[in-house]
Amino acid sequence: MTKLLLRYLRPYKPQVALLVFFQVIQAFLNLYLPNLQAEVIDQGVAVGDGSKIYHIGFIMIVIAVVQGLANIAAVVVCSRISTRLAYEVRRDFFSASENLCQAEVDRYSTGSLITRSTNDIYQVQNATFQAFLFVLQAPIMFVGGLVMAIQQNGELTWSIAVILPIVMLVTGIIFSKIGPLFKRLQAKLDAINLVIREQVTGVRVVRAFVRESTESQRFEKANTATSDVLLPVGFLMGALGPIMWFITSIFNIAIMWFGGHLIESGNMPIGALQAFIQYLMIILMGFMMAAMMSVTLPRASVASKRLLEVINQKPSVAAPAHPYFPQRCKGRLEFQDVSFTYPGASAPVLEHVSFVAEPDQMTAFIGPTGAGKTTVLELAQRIYDTTDGQILLDGHDLREFDPHQLATLFGPVPQTARLFTGTIRSNMRFGNADATDEEIWKALRIAQAEDFVREMPDGLDSRVSEGGTNFSGGQKQRLCIARALVRNPVLYAMDDSFSALDMTTDRKLRLALRPVVSHSTFLLVAQRAASIRDAEKIIVLDKGQIVGEGNHESLMKDCDVYRQIVDSQGGDRTGSANTVQEGGK
Repeated sequence: MTKLLLRYLRPYKPQVALLVFFQVIQAFLNLYLPNLQAEVIDQGVAVGDGSKIYHIGFIMIVIAVVQGLANIAAVVVCSRISTRLAYEVRRDFFSASENLCQAEVDRYSTGSLITRSTNDIYQVQNATFQAFLFVLQAPIMFVGGLVMAIQQNGELTWSIAVILPIVMLVTGIIFSKIGPLFKRLQAKLDAINLVIREQVTGVRVVRAFVRESTESQRFEKANTATSDVLLPVGFLMGALGPIMWFITSIFNIAIMWFGGHLIESGNMPIGALQAFIQYLMIILMGFMMAAMMSVTLPRASVASKRLLEVINQKPSVAAPAHPYFPQRCKGRLEFQDVSFTYPGASAPVLEHVSFVAEPDQMTAFIGPTGAGKTTVLELAQRIYDTTDGQILLDGHDLREFDPHQLATLFGPVPQTARLFTGTIRSNMRFGNADATDEEIWKALRIAQAEDFVREMPDGLDSRVSEGGTNFSGGQKQRLCIARALVRNPVLYAMDDSFSALDMTTDRKLRLALRPVVSHSTFLLVAQRAASIRDAEKIIVLDKGQIVGEGNHESLMKDCDVYRQIVDSQGGDRTGSANTVQEGGK
């Protein structure tokens, strides 16, 4: 927590100094009021001096007004500092999250990142507000109240010496049990956020498989686990107040009993007893403030560590000190004896893979599920770094590039079609903010999406729901392809991008893409042999290794794996698939 505050509060030193000023004024005025109460009782009420009552009463009113104004000012300054702190932490956390590599995202998990960016930042904001509001007042009130109470009557000081150890013991026992519970609570919140996110994003799958009851039980389990931690926390926090007030009330009775005897014997004025009790309450209030901070700060400390862990995370895929970036990239991509193992995996997903993807041609990848096709595209875009071997772009190792600059060379179409809330136009401009409507329509025309977009009432201004849920799977794929085309990149990386298209649309799209291929390096992963049979180079992967390379005709002759894939999909052995007769081509 201290590291986070020192990091983000340096620009706010004047505001902090002003806050200290208001807090000190408020604390000292709070200590002075009981003394005035004693004077008005002993010098005014007890002797019947009305002028003294009015005089001291007026001073008390002025002090109360000043104290109230100082308190309001302190709260305003605290609110601004804590809110600004949360804003800057949230901004840096989001920026850091965007810069995380896929390996780090997998390690933290999406649910945990959401919890950190919401609940953890709230905990830090709340603790900062309380800390600045109470942390200065608490020691002043505790020490000052102790000194002032002794000045009122030394004989009753024994009560403070007895009550404080008891209060400290009780609060120590309670807080020692609360601390570990807060750490467990953060993990439970991560888990419940993960379950909610999976169920909300996968609601169609849940309903399709009639798994509502099962998923409800899964959520109930996570919810119960969170509740099981919150219940003891709530009980302990709720019990703290009544226990403290019970102890205080018992000692107040004792103090009044012994103080009454002192007043009766003439060793203590009535006002002094009243002031002593007030100072005892101030002492306990200062201690309780510190105690409450001892609850809030540990939880905020855990939250701040989780936040700084992400903010300070060094991406595993990082830019070199002096990154290389070509003035003009040709797009020749070469894998040289590349092997790769996912973090935490026991076996490599790719082993000794070597090939060259030339500019102005389509390089396609096909193979059984789990063969490593998607991994090849991820490594080509440097989403991950290779475990062994190297990948060259125009003769330069990808590690020489800045990952952000390298990304500008690619037009990715991921395996899962992802659209963002907004309009079709805003989604098309995702990779090229300056794209004109004419360029967008051209890309939509090539992607075979122009017809259904023009049929929509608002055309390019038609709304896109969260995740593109108001479009079919095939429509989303075509929009994602169009988005990549609008970028007009040097290299295209399309991961099974035709899977949701019917055969006719697939054929039309492949024909429309031919002019695009002639001006770029085109990497295409496919499950259907018909989608890639016109590719200049087809690379067949099986169990992480290349088992065939060539065009459709040569692979049908020389590669058993490719031939089996074509046969399983109803294709013939002459170079054309029965399922996609392309009549007039």
